[in-house]
Amino acid sequence: MSSSAYQVIARKWRPQTFADVVGQDHVMRTLSNAITRNRIAHAYLFVGPRGTGKTSTARIFAKALNCTDGPKADFDPADEACQSIADGTHLDVIEIDGASNNGVDQVRDLRDTVQYAPAQGKFKVYIIDEVHMLSAQAFNALLKTLEEPPEHVKFVFATTDPQKVLPTIISRCQRFDLKPIPAPLIIERLQKIAADESVKVTDSAMACIARMADGGMRDAQSIFDQMISFCGEEIDEPDVLDVYGLVAAAKLKELAGALAGGDHAKIIALVDECDESGRDLVRLLSDLQEVVREALLNAIAEGGRTMQLGTSLTTEQVTRLLDALREGEGGVKLGLAEKINLEVTLLKAVEASRARAIDSLIKEISTLAENVPATGTGEKKKP
Repeated sequence: MSSSAYQVIARKWRPQTFADVVGQDHVMRTLSNAITRNRIAHAYLFVGPRGTGKTSTARIFAKALNCTDGPKADFDPADEACQSIADGTHLDVIEIDGASNNGVDQVRDLRDTVQYAPAQGKFKVYIIDEVHMLSAQAFNALLKTLEEPPEHVKFVFATTDPQKVLPTIISRCQRFDLKPIPAPLIIERLQKIAADESVKVTDSAMACIARMADGGMRDAQSIFDQMISFCGEEIDEPDVLDVYGLVAAAKLKELAGALAGGDHAKIIALVDECDESGRDLVRLLSDLQEVVREALLNAIAEGGRTMQLGTSLTTEQVTRLLDALREGEGGVKLGLAEKINLEVTLLKAVEASRARAIDSLIKEISTLAENVPATGTGEKKKP
């Protein structure tokens, strides 16, 4: 392949060192300290949503173990051994796709090859991605090797679904949970990429891309890459909204305000407008829940009441509003009439926010009754 061949942004900007990984400081610090203090375990399990850095962290860890004069956490990514690991050509770093190599025969082959000494580095590192896809028989075949592997062997597993991994496997690993990356950190990295790629992106467009990514850096970079192909060197919020069917943040706030104020006509009009412009109504409901959640957090911080949605609402009212939106999510996603189901969900949410919990009413009545002055039993009523 030509050296000038195009490389997508997600691969071009893939983290190469511990310091490059964004939003997972707790994991990077622990792994770095383990290497520095020579407390390297024989098996690790990286758990987290897609695009949060599981496989990248596994490769970085392999570099730290097999770099020249390693193991060391502050390795040089330009080192020849590190370059070969990044290129996938290092003989001692074996990456296995758990989805396509999930049978017991493949695991038995792995079990046989772990006995051989490393060819290039100090350790043989087996990286098994999507490890939850292994069959139960394959897991069982791996158990003994995983519990007592040769000193020169390290296992690194990555999964998005740890519930499907056998507890006996998890108990033999050090588990690290990689969390969704906060939007501000995604925006910060995208701004750095935009500067390097000589692309002008407005702040509102960056916020839309980060919102679409749902905490995944790889998703954000892929979306950004697509927007560059669509727009060229200048990207604005309307471009992202049109391509991905998002609703503008200002429109979301307006709809949330209509919910809080109980303005049924405005709610219907806004839903009509979003539907006619081809917006993703399922995504609209999801983003709307995030706006209401922020108002709920504000109500809690302000002592039980918020004006963030334009109307004074108590914590209980915002909670009921958010709960009704959440309950209607399944109907909007799976129902045949998406628009109608969304309208019904929003109108039900308005009514739910206006309802009062029976226990709170009883409590208020009890408080009022206690404050009413008692009338003497022997006292006669005046005519």
